[in-house]
Amino acid sequence: MDFTNFFSSNFLYDAALIAIPALLCITIHELAHGYIAYRLGDNTAKDMGRLTLNPIKHIDPIGLMMILFVGFGWAKPVPVNMNNFKNVRLGMAATSFAGPASNILLATIVLLVFFLLPYPYGGIDALLDNNLLAGIIFRTALLSVTLAVFNMLPIPPLDGSKIFFSLFSQDFYYKLLRYERYGMILVLLLVLSGRVLNFSVFEIIVIKPAWFLVDTISSLIEAAIGLFK
Repeated sequence: MDFTNFFSSNFLYDAALIAIPALLCITIHELAHGYIAYRLGDNTAKDMGRLTLNPIKHIDPIGLMMILFVGFGWAKPVPVNMNNFKNVRLGMAATSFAGPASNILLATIVLLVFFLLPYPYGGIDALLDNNLLAGIIFRTALLSVTLAVFNMLPIPPLDGSKIFFSLFSQDFYYKLLRYERYGMILVLLLVLSGRVLNFSVFEIIVIKPAWFLVDTISSLIEAAIGLFK
């Protein structure tokens, strides 16, 4: 195997386009979970040093390698002790929603920066010309929105499932949580569906909605910027 390819300019460029946005998106996502849990009375994440913007604290080594080489991976989940919440269901729902919400906010901020930066560092033309900074900024927005949409799916152990489960009684909520680990099998099947079927379920329910949201946010930002010109 020729390892020199891993140090080529193309590989380093592609790695930067994936690694930097991924580290930023997962760090903000996990920090948001821990912060809201802390505000609601659970100090677990704070006591374990997870209320930080240091991405090293949130990295799962295998998950990061999967992101770099496969395009799908995961972070180290922020520990939450739901028994510390006054209302378990609402506490878990708010904590879970914080992750996707923070990703939408992050995407909005970086897209605003993307359209405000002058050429050749920002804007669609800079992106089409393969400017590294423009690529990283736009990829951060796209990945952040994709992460939000993906995590809002009501499939355990994704955030959407905890929000959905909170609609049921507390006894039934605890029963549903027992089957959380089995949901990961369904998640993997969704992600890998394109390799087995003639179409990708993951693309239909995650990728396309994410692109739609990015387009919508971009259009609103461009319209707002236009008002001040």
